[in-house]
Amino acid sequence: ELGWISKVHVNRPAVVRHAERIKKWRTVKGNWQAAWLLKAVTCIDLTTLSGDDTPSNVHRLCFKAKHPIREDLLKALDMHDKGITVGAVCVYPARVTDAVNALKAAGCNIPVASVAAGFPSGQTPLETKLSEIKLAVEYGAREIDIVISRSLVLTGQWEGLYEEIRQCREACGEAHMKTILATGELGSLANVYKASMIAMMAGSDFIKTSTGKEVENATFPVGVVMMRAIREFYWQTGHKVGFKPAGGIRTAKEAITWLMLVKEELGVEWLTPELFRLGASSLLEDIEKQIFYHVTGSYALQHDLAMA
Repeated sequence: ELGWISKVHVNRPAVVRHAERIKKWRTVKGNWQAAWLLKAVTCIDLTTLSGDDTPSNVHRLCFKAKHPIREDLLKALDMHDKGITVGAVCVYPARVTDAVNALKAAGCNIPVASVAAGFPSGQTPLETKLSEIKLAVEYGAREIDIVISRSLVLTGQWEGLYEEIRQCREACGEAHMKTILATGELGSLANVYKASMIAMMAGSDFIKTSTGKEVENATFPVGVVMMRAIREFYWQTGHKVGFKPAGGIRTAKEAITWLMLVKEELGVEWLTPELFRLGASSLLEDIEKQIFYHVTGSYALQHDLAMA
């Protein structure tokens, strides 16, 4: 439906002003803060995407995924029996089998997500992208984070973008597909909105801001525009699409602000792992530190949270 995007105009100054107000929102305190932080934990895609990833550090990541917060801290909050884990473990396709085996051995059902489709640049032939997706699914990935070809957006080839994402959706089969827009490389907020709409039309289960490898990753202006697109798509079709900010989200305060923004723009029903994820590798460490301080009243030393 190219008519949905043909006359799109984004008022950038208004979006930026709104984003500045978001940054100034007062954060919650005490038990409310702890509750929001535990909610954030359940929505994290715990990620390792390094060239030196090995089976051992993937196993360690999976252990942390099952036990994101120290057991004694959860007991102090009376949350030890609530089954709190992260939303997913995200790795490269070559490490999917390691993650699947580690989680199976740990006796938990946390899904394994894998980046694919020429991550992070997207500069590979479509046939290669589709083969990589199929292999990741074959290895056991239940979620696939694909990345679009930015050139299709920058040159206005919307039907080409739709077809690329549609074929990726088909290759994913039963696996959930998150479409990474790499918003820092799309040139304008209007392009972000249009790419979001096309990705949803083509069958994406989630739209995601960034690979985490761009110069500019998840920002509040981009988040606002993508969530408005999700809301419009829901109004038009009745279909809910998830949202995932990723890249540069490192502090507990930022995580809470993203949760509040989702609640403000999309509603409480989006505050579940099925419709909201936070892509992060170091965020969990700061969240656990904040919960440690809330429970004990003192700051954690390095050895207190060794697994973080």
